[in-house]
Amino acid sequence: MKIKFLGGCNEVGRSAILIDDKIVMDYGLRPSEPPEVPVEGAFPKSVIVSHAHLDHSGMVPSLMPEHKKRVPEVYLTPVTRDLTQLLSRDTIKVGREQGFSFFDEGNIRRMDRHTHTVNYGEQIILDGSDYDAEYEIMLYNAGHIPGSSSIYLRKESEDISLFYTGDIKLGATRLINSAQPAEYPQSDILLIESTYYGREHRDRKEQEREFVDSIKETVESGGNAIVPCFAVGRTQEIVMILHSYGVTPYVDGMGLSVFSLFKHYPEFLKDAKALNDAFADAIFVNSKKRKKALSEPSVIVTTAGMLNGGPVLYYLKKIHEDPRSKVLLTGYQIEGTNGRRLIEQGCVETKGELMKVNASVEQYDFSAHAGDSELKELVARFCNSGTEIVFPVHGEHTEEFASWARDKFGCEAIAPKNGEEFIIK
Repeated sequence: MKIKFLGGCNEVGRSAILIDDKIVMDYGLRPSEPPEVPVEGAFPKSVIVSHAHLDHSGMVPSLMPEHKKRVPEVYLTPVTRDLTQLLSRDTIKVGREQGFSFFDEGNIRRMDRHTHTVNYGEQIILDGSDYDAEYEIMLYNAGHIPGSSSIYLRKESEDISLFYTGDIKLGATRLINSAQPAEYPQSDILLIESTYYGREHRDRKEQEREFVDSIKETVESGGNAIVPCFAVGRTQEIVMILHSYGVTPYVDGMGLSVFSLFKHYPEFLKDAKALNDAFADAIFVNSKKRKKALSEPSVIVTTAGMLNGGPVLYYLKKIHEDPRSKVLLTGYQIEGTNGRRLIEQGCVETKGELMKVNASVEQYDFSAHAGDSELKELVARFCNSGTEIVFPVHGEHTEEFASWARDKFGCEAIAPKNGEEFIIK
């Protein structure tokens, strides 16, 4: 089996892993300015998408050029299919505003025509003359966002298997059920995300209380609490948290469209009623109502989560000089994004200019990723069941993770580089 890493190595973003030059697992972009895409080209027969966040799915439509007679077949869960189309269309819109173009509406429609939806635990067989081998594939709940999957792939002719965690969450959230590693099959190779290697998550309930207390304090002092969130997963989680504490937020941005989509897939949610109740209590905002949302002390949940575009930039322009107001970041901020710049330099870039933010800035860890001890627990589970090779990916400390795995289990653990390939026998 040949594994080639086209992105997501010692970085968070543009995940893309090519198997035997035939199957791609994820094909994403890195949400920097300008966005970064997988290295080299890929012309696979099939694409398996772990989930719909742009860093895993954002470049899949680019694999569907109109001039090619044959394009890859795409396999993903039903909710990931719908989310990928929604975010792909938004990428076209953002590209027009920021001056980049990777694909067009025709590519998205062609992707849809070649898409096959798969449920958790359903077996897929890829074979025939196109593959020169038979591959068995199965998806498992990754607990990251609704529809997110970990991918099991087995090459029958060589009797070799791999397990790719994708982005994975073991702890409980309000929105979805956590991953269940006890259900995962044994595999020869483990490809594991590393986002939070070396860092533990704080107690979630304690953090929820601090977050809500900070928002209430901001509003009571006459300020506006701006809560940037990823459209998929984080917006819905935060609105559910606020509702549970009796706080009614304004909600702006694509997170509203994602909520509407989630309503069609209650089987991928932990408690569909609780989600619906939370949004029934929220105040929906569009471009015409943004002034009203700021006309009084308020809490505004809005996209984009890393501040690279979206309505959040409108709100930051309005409150950046107000010391009573506050920006409450709710997740990981990738290097090169406005969110990381705000944390490290106290400013954001908008329309080519840097804007100093004098409002308070706080960061909360409502992560949908496994923490350090959970990542190590996963490696232990696999290595103790026979896994021989571990590839840490999707993180900024993959070398350290690989070193830990080698020292602890004596396995072959490698932190790959973008563009690097390995032959596994």
